[in-house]
Amino acid sequence: MRIRSVWEILAWLTATIMVLKCCSASRPVVTCSGIVPMVNRNDKISITDFGGVGDGRTMNTKAFNEAIYRIKHLRRRGGTLLYIPPGVYLTESFNLTSRMTLYLAKGATIKATQNTANWPLIAPLPSYGRGRERPGGRYISFIHGEGLHDVIITGENGTIDGQGGIWWNMWRQRTLQFTRPNLIEFKDSRSIIISNVIFKNSPFWNIHPVYCSNVVIHHVTILAPPNSPNTDGIDPDSSSHVCIEDSYISTGDDLVAIKSGWDEYGIAYGRPSNDITVRRLTGSSPFAGIAVGSETSGGVYNVLAEHIRLRNMGVGIHLKTNIGRGGVIRNITVSDVYMVNVRKGIKISADVGDHPDTNYNPNALPVVKHVRINNVRGKKVQQAGLIHGLKNSPFTDIWLSNINLHGPIRPRYVPWTCSHVTGGAIRVNPSPCLELIQRTRTRTGVCSIHA
Repeated sequence: MRIRSVWEILAWLTATIMVLKCCSASRPVVTCSGIVPMVNRNDKISITDFGGVGDGRTMNTKAFNEAIYRIKHLRRRGGTLLYIPPGVYLTESFNLTSRMTLYLAKGATIKATQNTANWPLIAPLPSYGRGRERPGGRYISFIHGEGLHDVIITGENGTIDGQGGIWWNMWRQRTLQFTRPNLIEFKDSRSIIISNVIFKNSPFWNIHPVYCSNVVIHHVTILAPPNSPNTDGIDPDSSSHVCIEDSYISTGDDLVAIKSGWDEYGIAYGRPSNDITVRRLTGSSPFAGIAVGSETSGGVYNVLAEHIRLRNMGVGIHLKTNIGRGGVIRNITVSDVYMVNVRKGIKISADVGDHPDTNYNPNALPVVKHVRINNVRGKKVQQAGLIHGLKNSPFTDIWLSNINLHGPIRPRYVPWTCSHVTGGAIRVNPSPCLELIQRTRTRTGVCSIHA
């Protein structure tokens, strides 16, 4: 655990130095965070004004509910900031409201209760048809927002702690009655900013904007043990215009996973995820760094991920879907990625993920096209890549360029495996699969691959 902590510190420092270097350069830092302007709220209240006690033992649910009720009903011009001073504020789940800022001071922690017996239930998402883990409803997220606008969660790197261990154990012991709660979820909301906060030990997914638009998540740290189940970092889901930048994530599942609904339910709901940027992300996980899927039934398009640094990963870049998903994954660009100690560098596959029930349509085949993966370097990569499309729905226009992924050469080592894919490859080392090499020869008249 100590070694991992040292890596977390070093990785975060590396990311910070990188950002500072960008800031000191003559050209401005490229950022998408301006899609939601930061709002300075003149009306400010403290959780202690409502009886909040930061001793780590007192239950503060009533204080949070009363403070947020005040913000909602007084409707101050410009909204209201709820200040959380240093201390540990134990609470049950609570709901945010529009035109508010939740501000965590340095040394402030909002900590979830470990008493799960009375945790509220809410309806399943219509694009999933049921809970993601269990049939029926799902436990509400620890901090929840629905139908909101103009909400900010920020501060001085205070902490939101989900105390997820009790939930992970229920999952392992198969005693869960419903799907575990996310740490933060915004549903049907817009103009959201999440910045300068540490998120740790989420029961399930950490930050889940679903059916949202104009969301900025930057300068956050997300932490969970590598063996914590399904603790995805950030999962934009059927959402548009999402900006994720300058953050460090180390969890037990995908760092960023872009989703859009599950099989027949996602197809019927029909809301894609689109215009999503992930930039200057550092992290580690036994699963994927940058992922699309596997729930992609509403479609995913116009995704840019760049300047990504990954260490101790299962898969570096993973586009994943399945028969029965339907949906179109297109216009995906991933560039400037550096990875170390990774099981598989690049994986694009159509046989990943489970189904909500037996009612999915086996003829609902996913479409994957117009994918560009550029400028990727890696050391200690066990397998460079795997690209497996479907016979009746091959992946098309998949192009790789300037890729060097090096690992141990073993007996019967196969650096790439591919099937049912067309596209091309330029300056890829080790040499990619024949399907991409042959396509490149056809287009250029000469083999452009450098082995």
